[in-house]
Amino acid sequence: MTHVGVDRGVGSAAGDAFSSVEVRPLRTHAEFAACVELQRLTWGGDYTDVVPASLLKVVPKVGGLVAGAFAEDGRLLGFVFGLSGIRDGRIAHWSHMLAVRPEARDQGIGRRLKEYQREVVGKLGVEAIYWTFDPLVARNAHLNLTRLGVEVVEYAPDMYGRTGSDLHVLGTDRLIVVWRIAGRVGGDGRRAAPVGVDAAPVVNCGPGGEPRSDADAFVEHPLVRIEVPADIDAVRASSMDLAVRWRDAIRSAFTYYLARGYRVVGFLRDLEAGRCHYALAAPDAGGEDR
Repeated sequence: MTHVGVDRGVGSAAGDAFSSVEVRPLRTHAEFAACVELQRLTWGGDYTDVVPASLLKVVPKVGGLVAGAFAEDGRLLGFVFGLSGIRDGRIAHWSHMLAVRPEARDQGIGRRLKEYQREVVGKLGVEAIYWTFDPLVARNAHLNLTRLGVEVVEYAPDMYGRTGSDLHVLGTDRLIVVWRIAGRVGGDGRRAAPVGVDAAPVVNCGPGGEPRSDADAFVEHPLVRIEVPADIDAVRASSMDLAVRWRDAIRSAFTYYLARGYRVVGFLRDLEAGRCHYALAAPDAGGEDR
């Protein structure tokens, strides 16, 4: 359930308060206990899928990773947790959780944790890291697609089922992504928007900008855009019905286009207008992809 409560990966004026953050493996019983508490803080006290300290301690012994971002005073500000295994006959790493404390977000800590993860598992021979994120959360789409340059490999409806977390009241639809790290040396894989995407049709909204999930209205074009709210939490707070309609519209559009071979080639944010879009390219179209 990676990237729920994740830091946005961009700095802010408050960055000096976290300028001396150390990223390293968790070591002590107290640090593992703090990781469990951070899970509860992030996903809520009723969250049923908390990973216990006993499992967190075992995972690094078999090629997994549990690393934290620590303040100068030793406080755990964020963590990343992943497991290693085999996918398609190759060593792969599944990044299951990443979270950053609310007061430490927007300082690039989430990105630093991902870069540390890439460095550590890359030394084990891992060529690709997989994880999921909620397609409704624009800030996570920006971090993953724009800043890290991941590839979308699958749309998984309600992947985790009911978890008891308030963050999951809209279900747990997820985009499964891969971060190909083999041969990558430093850098963050930033992805530029494909040429001509501003003129691409928005396929999951009606004439008034309202979300729609009617597949009969979808158009096939070399480039299409799928709109997502700039702040789904604000939408949910004002109208749960509207938030559900957005979820259904995004699910319907991704399912339709990925089944027809379209690829996600970028994520666009217009902060001034408050609008965000996924950009998808048809199988025979050009466009940036990694």
